[in-house]
Amino acid sequence: MIAPLIRDGRVGQALLGLAVIEATAGDDARLLQHLGEYYTHCGKTHEAARCYRRAVDLTPDDPRCLYNLASAQIALGLTGEAEALLDRVIALDPADADAWQNRSTLRRQTAQANHVPALLDAVARTRPGPAEVALSYALAKEFEDLGQYQQSFEWLKRGADRRRRLLSYQVASDVAAMEEIARVFNPALFAATPEGCAEVGPIFVLGLPRSGTTLVDRIISSHSAVESLGEINDFALSLMRLAGQAGGKGDLIRRSATLDPAALGRTYLDSLAGRGPRRPMVIDKTPVNFLYVGLIARALPNAKIIHLRRHPMDSGYALYKTLFRMGCPYAYDLDDLAAYMLAHRRLMAHWRAVLPGRILDVDYEALVTDQETQSRRIIAHCALDWQDACLRFHENAAPAATASAAQVRQPIHADSVGLWRRYAPQLAPLAAALAAGGVDPVELV
Repeated sequence: MIAPLIRDGRVGQALLGLAVIEATAGDDARLLQHLGEYYTHCGKTHEAARCYRRAVDLTPDDPRCLYNLASAQIALGLTGEAEALLDRVIALDPADADAWQNRSTLRRQTAQANHVPALLDAVARTRPGPAEVALSYALAKEFEDLGQYQQSFEWLKRGADRRRRLLSYQVASDVAAMEEIARVFNPALFAATPEGCAEVGPIFVLGLPRSGTTLVDRIISSHSAVESLGEINDFALSLMRLAGQAGGKGDLIRRSATLDPAALGRTYLDSLAGRGPRRPMVIDKTPVNFLYVGLIARALPNAKIIHLRRHPMDSGYALYKTLFRMGCPYAYDLDDLAAYMLAHRRLMAHWRAVLPGRILDVDYEALVTDQETQSRRIIAHCALDWQDACLRFHENAAPAATASAAQVRQPIHADSVGLWRRYAPQLAPLAAALAAGGVDPVELV
């Protein structure tokens, strides 16, 4: 009953149903687990944590309950409690490789406090497969923290290669889709665009993952008038609901260009309203929305669009070293990664050409080296009055359920700028592929 509602983007109805079920869940730990998972899918981290904690109280030695509660606590910024929970998970179930990998991301490991020997023992006992992938990424992270860069990349490549072999993915399909988007959403289409939905907002923060989208989201949502809805798929679901059954990516792209922009905008905004935002302005921080910039501009002419850019090699390395739970299948092979990054770059250049003035580009390097100037620029683009709280984004208590959940609780820093240079020889294939595509891998953007 709940899953189809979430899948169809009817989050408001799903939340009503979840509240009814939770009220009658009693001491059913298994049901509470399911409720927590559904709440998580709806972006309701506090509610999910509440259900998971009740489940843990009922079954304190259930590794799955403990792991799920730890995941919720990470999103809530309670990393110390999350690490203790993951310690408990691993003690109860040493084969839970995801617990090992998540624990490694929660803090910078030190020579005095790390898990490298235990991780090496764990991977030696593990057969090739998903568990080996997670343990390899954990070792890569911990060796990098310890400054042992050669070992770090060896484990990273081992994990990425294994992960890539487990996927049936062809980057050419994504590249072709981006080319088709640019072909269909041409200047003539925008010249004849019917009137869209005239409501103010929302704010779209988009770009490649690991480019600084979470940082910008936290800066804006530190404003008293703004609430972040996190990474949601409401726009894509609204599009697919109106477009109907499509015969592949190309057909969906062509169908999308014929939709009534006002209807698409209204469907999407109704979906957001179902999530129950409590502030006047909301953020949709879904990186992959860069694919839909043309549709967003047509459907929501008063929406604010912010695109993050990052040094191409830092961007590529940040993607490559991240083990994504879902999505980003291009991130595990340097050739795939370069092809996707170049296609993204071409599509964004197209959007700027056909939509002059609609997109604010923010360079990650500029943001971390001149925080206030760039933050004021971002807030002004959102047509908001300046508030000093936007400089204290690390004090923002709102949940952050992304790969950057631990980092955004810290003040701004430039530690990751130029980090790719530690691995310049290993990343040479990425640099060569970017250069062949017309991108100077040494330039900032």
